[in-house]
Amino acid sequence: MAAPREAGVADELDTVDRRILAELQADGRLSMRALAERVRISRANAYARVERLTRNGVITGFRAVVDPVRTGLTTSAYVSLSVRQHSWRDLQARLRAIPEVRHMALVGGEFDVILLVRAADNAALRRVVLEQLQAIPGVLATRTFLIFEDAENP
Repeated sequence: MAAPREAGVADELDTVDRRILAELQADGRLSMRALAERVRISRANAYARVERLTRNGVITGFRAVVDPVRTGLTTSAYVSLSVRQHSWRDLQARLRAIPEVRHMALVGGEFDVILLVRAADNAALRRVVLEQLQAIPGVLATRTFLIFEDAENP
């Protein structure tokens, strides 16, 4: 999970920085030359800005976006957890150890934590929820929401 952002960093981003971020979010494999051309700045300026954005923690990494179904993970669900107060720190390590847990967030509302779980099939999802998540000390209750279709934000 990403670290909390430092106060004031967003205020330091100018229009060019925001265009760089938009281009890299659309295609993280852009060369510096192509990025500079799209944003209409010099290649040296593009390198310097990307390096500064990375150093300041605005850009936290580059990754491939993979279709889970094509990798054999045909069942996805959001699983909410109700947990004992003050158990979040210990819980994070245990959740990170479960490969099917692809995202986790501490939230406010009806429940305390929401997870994105991707599994090979319904039986594998059942094992994750009933045998792994519910067995973690501090987890009081779970609720599973099957995902019928993923829709990416543009």
